Amino acid sequence: MAFWDNLWPGRESQFESGNAASNSIVLTRRRATVSLTKQGALSGNLRVNLSWRMRTSDIEGRSRQSSRLLHPLKLFQPEPVQAHTQGVVNVDLDLGCMYELADGTKGVVQPLGDLLGDLNGPPYIRLSGDDRFGAPSGETLYVNLDQRENIKRLMVFVYIYDQTPAFDRTHAKVTLYPGNGPRIEIELDERAPQARSCAVLTVENIKDELVVRREVKFVYGFQSELDRMYGFGMQWGRGYKSRT
Repeated sequence: MAFWDNLWPGRESQFESGNAASNSIVLTRRRATVSLTKQGALSGNLRVNLSWRMRTSDIEGRSRQSSRLLHPLKLFQPEPVQAHTQGVVNVDLDLGCMYELADGTKGVVQPLGDLLGDLNGPPYIRLSGDDRFGAPSGETLYVNLDQRENIKRLMVFVYIYDQTPAFDRTHAKVTLYPGNGPRIEIELDERAPQARSCAVLTVENIKDELVVRREVKFVYGFQSELDRMYGFGMQWGRGYKSRT
């Protein structure tokens, strides 16, 4: 096989590299679930990270791809991160998690209302903070898997707070980093330009097995609409972010 054969889309090499094959699982519509238990992720903290960056338009993406096809060596060059300018819609993506514990307790961990959770006590979930600018580190939730028997189900979601809905103007990805086993990636790659919220994934404790399921379901409302979709049955009111 010629060296150039591996540079063209649609021509896949016969063998995947060891790192790509063993360190990453991408959940898609066709492959929507993975068992954390079978991956050996039974203890420590499960890290759930939201990362995103802006893009100016789909045309830009197609133009860049065409350029790389014409100049194959550009495939090895990293894509530039787009700065926030007047020509780019300003979007503030937030990460949150609705939970139901084994004792029936239900609630939410999110930046709104400073509901940041607790890692060592109920709900055994903690949000690291609020990234308002699409920084490379993004936002991160931590789930204490040492307390997995106390967790019945989780629903991780992303929403746009108090700004123009523009999921279609971002490249967003949620990545799970278990204490053991490969990371799990979910791209928010479906077009829903008017949506304000997205149910990204669920984690369910099914007969002592933790199962992650890709959802990627966009809605045009906020958390209350996601709640109705997944049947948590909580009461919702208007929330605000702290100014700090």
